[in-house]
Amino acid sequence: MSNLIFPPDFVFGVATAAYQVEGAVAEDGRGPSIWDEFTHRAGKIHQNQNGDVACDHYHRYPEDIALMQEMGLDAYRLSLSWSRIIPEGAGAVNQKGLDYYRRLLDALLEAGITPYVTLFHWDMPLELHRRYGGFQGRQAAYDFADYAGIVARELGDRIGHFITLNEPWEHCMMGHFLGEHAPGVRKPWNYWKIMHHQLLGHALGMERIREVRPDAVVGITTSQLPVHPLTDREKDHRAAAVANEFMNFITLDPLLKGHYPEDLSRRLRWFAPDFGGDDLERISAPLDFVGINNYQREFARHSALMPFLKAWVVGSGKVSDRDYVKDGLQYTSMGWEVYPESIHEVLKWLQDDYGNPTVMITENGAAFEDEVVDGVVDDHRRVAYLDAYLAQVKRAMDEGANVTGYFAWSLMDNFEWATGYSKRFGLVHVDYETQKRTIKNSGRWYGDLVRRSRSGGT
Repeated sequence: MSNLIFPPDFVFGVATAAYQVEGAVAEDGRGPSIWDEFTHRAGKIHQNQNGDVACDHYHRYPEDIALMQEMGLDAYRLSLSWSRIIPEGAGAVNQKGLDYYRRLLDALLEAGITPYVTLFHWDMPLELHRRYGGFQGRQAAYDFADYAGIVARELGDRIGHFITLNEPWEHCMMGHFLGEHAPGVRKPWNYWKIMHHQLLGHALGMERIREVRPDAVVGITTSQLPVHPLTDREKDHRAAAVANEFMNFITLDPLLKGHYPEDLSRRLRWFAPDFGGDDLERISAPLDFVGINNYQREFARHSALMPFLKAWVVGSGKVSDRDYVKDGLQYTSMGWEVYPESIHEVLKWLQDDYGNPTVMITENGAAFEDEVVDGVVDDHRRVAYLDAYLAQVKRAMDEGANVTGYFAWSLMDNFEWATGYSKRFGLVHVDYETQKRTIKNSGRWYGDLVRRSRSGGT
């Protein structure tokens, strides 16, 4: 175990998302989202579970804030439920929804915890999906901008840091390409269009926030997982290059360079969206920070059967919940490889290829099987994971990468999308039957890191 110390002003936080923790899906005027509808379709979620109650954060947030205080955290990355604020996604505003977030934000500020607020973490209002397919329609970008403006006007006096979107690639790929997440659509030909509409929504939303709150700090969160060639064959190297454009640079290039990846654009030219006159100029407007989510790496091989891309991302294969080692490599219970160097590789991309922007790690963490024994959760694997990845963050910083903060995923065990409640990422254990919270050893380790860094290691 390393003896990590970060600069005293480095931001340490934890992250959650509204649908994964809030519950109260039909209370106080909240409208349905695509996840409410999707999780109630039989067979879509592990054991047909849903987020109707989740962690009941809607009612229990004072207790959860107290846990963050106990860990000594600086910041809390939360997301707002668009349909709790605007039940149909556009039109009438729900004051009870705004009042809830005012109470939550006030409680955070009173506790000395800085809120980092994500506006869209995949929970598209159901009405907008029914109306024009959510981000399949260009109108979604404009409706998102209106929503961002309402939040900035009504809650911006309490929010200094905004994140427009969370992981547009995952929402596009898992929700609309593979159909394994809400809204459960399988239209691969819409991949680029949906991606572009999300990035346009980010741009328009950022413009609206800055109009209303000129002093706001605004960024976007993208997922980045380096793709390596499966073998040393030249074809596999080319496949990995294509896969990196498809999965990673599809967001970084337009945001930070003003254009989409060139080879990918050529391969997918038949499916190009309607860019509009100045879309890319607006999308590439300067960001105050880039949020990066990283958990692992992937491998790609050449595949003549894959149309257009000629690349196939192999994945890790089946790894059982308690079989954490396979072929000499370590995995989490999600089946994701533990590869700390992946986060260093991503940060070096940003430093060397994208002008070294200000970066915050907005998600990083691991799912393992956790048990409470005599009031203690000894999650030593998660401690080792966090220590190793944070050591790679610090290594990149020492090499000049401009990283200013880190948010662990997640504050607490929660509804993990298609896997339901079967995977636990939290620094806090949640007993879903009783809603009892227990800080895990990883949460106490993380709190010690925060205190050690604040004091300069003394």
